[in-house]
Amino acid sequence: MAKNKSSEGRGPTQRQLRVAETIRRALSDVLARGDVHDPELNRMSITVGEVRTSNDLKVATAYVLPLGGIGQDDVLELLERNKYELRKLVAKKLTLKFSPELRFQLDRTFDQMDETRRMLAQDVVRRDADAPDAADDGTVET
Repeated sequence: MAKNKSSEGRGPTQRQLRVAETIRRALSDVLARGDVHDPELNRMSITVGEVRTSNDLKVATAYVLPLGGIGQDDVLELLERNKYELRKLVAKKLTLKFSPELRFQLDRTFDQMDETRRMLAQDVVRRDADAPDAADDGTVET
């Protein structure tokens, strides 16, 4: 029975999640140990927050952020410049038949968390969050 197109909208499979996490750990380890032959890249401390793989596991997108968020453009350029060496080093730690192509994007989750904290700190939001809910006291408005 062939897969239908409706499965495209679903989230990642367990295998995709497992492979992505293995790649994330391997990439983090390679970057932390400074295994790449690029002194500029080795000077940077880079966090690999998440890795997402394509359905066929041939492409892995790593979401990265330099320590303190400083030098975001530089880190993407350095990773892109060294992606073939990084792919080779990560592949040594994987048990896959093929090593995935590595792509890099900035991790924006920290920005989203900061924005959420900022919104929750607003007086209007705090007041609304602390206000008792009419439905909780057992009364019904008509």
